Amino acid sequence: MNDPTSTTPLGERIKALIRASGPISVTDYFSLCLADPEHGYYKTREPFGQLGDFVTAPEVSQLFGEMIGVFMVHAWQRHGAPRDVRLVEIGPGRGTMMSDMLRVMSKLAPALYEDMSIHLVETSERLRTIQGESLSGHAAKVTWHADFAEVPPGFVLIAANELFDAIPIRQFVRTTTGFRERMVGLDAGDNLTFAAGIAGIDSALLPHPAALEPTGTIFEISPARDAVMAGISERVRTHGGTALIIDYGHMATGYGDTLQAVRMHEYDPPLAHPGEADLTSHVDFQRLAQTARAQGLYINGCLHQGDFLIGLGLGERASALGRGKPPAIQTQIRDAAERLAGAGEGRMGELFKVLAVSSPAIDLLPFRPVD
Repeated sequence: MNDPTSTTPLGERIKALIRASGPISVTDYFSLCLADPEHGYYKTREPFGQLGDFVTAPEVSQLFGEMIGVFMVHAWQRHGAPRDVRLVEIGPGRGTMMSDMLRVMSKLAPALYEDMSIHLVETSERLRTIQGESLSGHAAKVTWHADFAEVPPGFVLIAANELFDAIPIRQFVRTTTGFRERMVGLDAGDNLTFAAGIAGIDSALLPHPAALEPTGTIFEISPARDAVMAGISERVRTHGGTALIIDYGHMATGYGDTLQAVRMHEYDPPLAHPGEADLTSHVDFQRLAQTARAQGLYINGCLHQGDFLIGLGLGERASALGRGKPPAIQTQIRDAAERLAGAGEGRMGELFKVLAVSSPAIDLLPFRPVD
């Protein structure tokens, strides 16, 4: 069944493009929806928070950013407490997570805080302004970069929360003649629709056994994500440090259609509102780990977000934060902790995964090394 399509300005532009040149790939559709210079989602919308389209973990509670701060201090100590650290966040949203991280890091490791510099990789001028307000107390330490490659050389501690899910994917659909690239075209009613194209995929990239998958099965791959992870990994390998990747996704490469849109906190058909809904897909953490390993990094481990946060002391911190507060505030804190670490609908603990990679090889709590 085709997704319904309403008339958005970007939707009309995409239709005109298809009429002129034929169907476009899912990758191109994904890129246009998020980054079209005039009508792209991240160019025109305020995505974060209750008034936006979705709420990220740092917006749920200060507990999330505080636990990331605890982890960064631990990683720094395990690396031997080096001087002149670059603390980097790629895709820092409204600066909420970094603000919460820095509050904890300045208390737990004042020597680290005083000596380090803060680097935010952000392309949006609008978000840079908001981040500057959130981090006004640390203004002298903060530098913005349009590209990760601009971060100056040196030891790095890197955080990337919900970065990779917004990087475009390619999709391939199983047909009677094998897997073919999934395209976006027009149906008889002039609505956007999915269709199989001509291009195939190297069978070596497919999970086994591909021949047993039924017609219509979807396989996703993202060369763009691989490239971003390779760039992060090269930097960590060359100058030393640790990178922490947090996103929703799966730990093992497999089949399935995870392309999804969110609009006003509700799931939306991916072709329904181009440019007016956030378009994402689940992240393949096995692929990210393989990319890092190929660059010579040590894989500290991959955990469910709930296990990661609880292992760092989320429960204890939530109790301390609520101590002496009115019952209603204590309930809010407990509910937020449950949303961050719990399982089931509306909770992030199982859906979100956390990957840490390092160079040189060090063991970091609460991870278990991956073989």
